[in-house]
Amino acid sequence: MSDLLATELAELRALVGDQPEAWDLAGELPVALLRKAGERGLLCAEVPASYGGLGASSADNGEFTASVGALCSSLRSIMTSQGIAAWTIQRIGDREQRRRFLAELTGGKLAAVAFSEPGAGSDLSAMRARITPEGDTVVLDGQKKWITGAKYADVILVLARQGDDAAFAVVPADAPGVTIEPVPAPMGCRAAGHSDVRFDQVRLPASAVLAGGGQSLPLLFTTALSYGRMSVAWGCLGIVRACLHAATAHARSREQGGKRLADHQLVARHLASLVVAEQISARACEHASRRWDANSADLVVSAVTAKHVAAGQAARAAATAVQVLASAGATDGHTVARAYRDAKLMEIIEGSNEICELILAEHALTAVPDTE
Repeated sequence: MSDLLATELAELRALVGDQPEAWDLAGELPVALLRKAGERGLLCAEVPASYGGLGASSADNGEFTASVGALCSSLRSIMTSQGIAAWTIQRIGDREQRRRFLAELTGGKLAAVAFSEPGAGSDLSAMRARITPEGDTVVLDGQKKWITGAKYADVILVLARQGDDAAFAVVPADAPGVTIEPVPAPMGCRAAGHSDVRFDQVRLPASAVLAGGGQSLPLLFTTALSYGRMSVAWGCLGIVRACLHAATAHARSREQGGKRLADHQLVARHLASLVVAEQISARACEHASRRWDANSADLVVSAVTAKHVAAGQAARAAATAVQVLASAGATDGHTVARAYRDAKLMEIIEGSNEICELILAEHALTAVPDTE
């Protein structure tokens, strides 16, 4: 991690302190903290300095993301949403849109990204939200479901149909016709502001549509989701590390049968599995970030692999850590209790385990050479 991000991380840790448990129980992050992090460019650290960002590499931003993920997965989820929005605008937007919107996202404004719908999750070809051009304006109609960070967002980047193609529109959260309804009592990342959002005849200037729209749906979705998968992967590494630290500390200090838990062989096996989970997740994330920073042709499949590997390892690591801590970790809001719920959600979002496996299988069939 760069010296700048390391310094910022130390300050952020001091601000976060021991509050994640309370945030999780309340289902709420302090907006002032989010805005402060946004103003410092920490929510989308890879944005170039020319647009007000920190210009971090994927590798540096990844280690930063893992560290935040170890503290609080809800806060990391906001980073993921903000990062997806910034990355998509950087890749898809025209020069003026990059100048305007990226400056806002590195200046304290908060963003959410709206993909999923009641009838369109993994299969976005079933998406019904629609952008309709009308003169120098466009009208957005549709429903989006389980949108991370929408509760706090100033703007929502919405993926919708436009004619036979698709487009992203940057929508002010307070625009007439926008209704945001927080998801009650979500299982994981409870404080991340998950919400359902409706867009009823929302009229926007045509300049709100990135590059005028009319792009391929798979292109837009893959561009945005690749960043999200990288961020989730690194966040899952953070979950694994938090579980490793919590389980190790408990096993050192707790005695059972006249000796430390750590000295019982079956418990030691659990600790070993956590070490392996951390190493496997770290190597997958590091490889994916190297491919990302090199703009390699296989960066998309590397991101899918990292997300799939790290999410699975996080879910298993969290279950293991709960087993080691037993009743000590079974209190709602505790580090490993949060990890147990949060990690399971990571196996679903940004492409479920099954979707990741289908993508990787297709890669094997099309990219792996036939040696027979």
